[in-house]
Amino acid sequence: MDDDLSQHYQGSPELLMFLASTVHDMKNSISVLSGTLEHLLATPPAAQAAAAAAEPAQYQELGQMLYQTRRLNDSLIQLLALYKEVGKPGYPFDPAPRSVRELVEQVEGQARILLHSRGIAFETDFAPDAIWTFDEELVIGVLVHAINNAIRYTRDRIRLSVRKDGDFLELRVEDNGSGFPQAMLDAGANAMDTREVRVRFSSNSSGLGLYFSSEVARMHRHRQRTGAIALENGGSLGGGCFVLRLP
Repeated sequence: MDDDLSQHYQGSPELLMFLASTVHDMKNSISVLSGTLEHLLATPPAAQAAAAAAEPAQYQELGQMLYQTRRLNDSLIQLLALYKEVGKPGYPFDPAPRSVRELVEQVEGQARILLHSRGIAFETDFAPDAIWTFDEELVIGVLVHAINNAIRYTRDRIRLSVRKDGDFLELRVEDNGSGFPQAMLDAGANAMDTREVRVRFSSNSSGLGLYFSSEVARMHRHRQRTGAIALENGGSLGGGCFVLRLP
């Protein structure tokens, strides 16, 4: 943000408050819409399969609508968190020893309906008794966003793996698509540098999700180690990989 623009916003707290309030209202409306779509898609398995077989186009359209509302809701939540300045004294940051199993179960629970509506298999790999220190709500938000993004690139499989790698906990969201385009890989590399955050209209990306994820990663510190994110191609499924490393 250049100096003139920064000074403009610093001198307009009412505008910032108005924008934050508007984003909050939009988020609430989209949450209601998302909940309605989930209800429509979350019929009993037998009835759901029958509905998908009888009217596959309509069923797929509902799945697409849920995907888009999830993307919008993610972005609005991230905007509000960044407005409140994640990691600052006024924003709740609650790292504590947490069960990796419970983390995976919560992420899977939030993603289940959307993945099922899109016909995408979800796989997990983690040590059931693993414990690590992190902010549960923020990490869940990062992983759910990564899964929602992987839905865009995968063919039909997404995998969440969690393992200890030296002094870090490595959480990977992988898919079996053709991999991230180079622009996305560049955005992932630049997300850890706030000077490189850019809106890219050609790729329909603001970089908001990656920037938010990098801020959450940076908030996790232990001794001289700091969390980080990365985007890669390859992995166990041969497609795109989002990597979150927590010290």
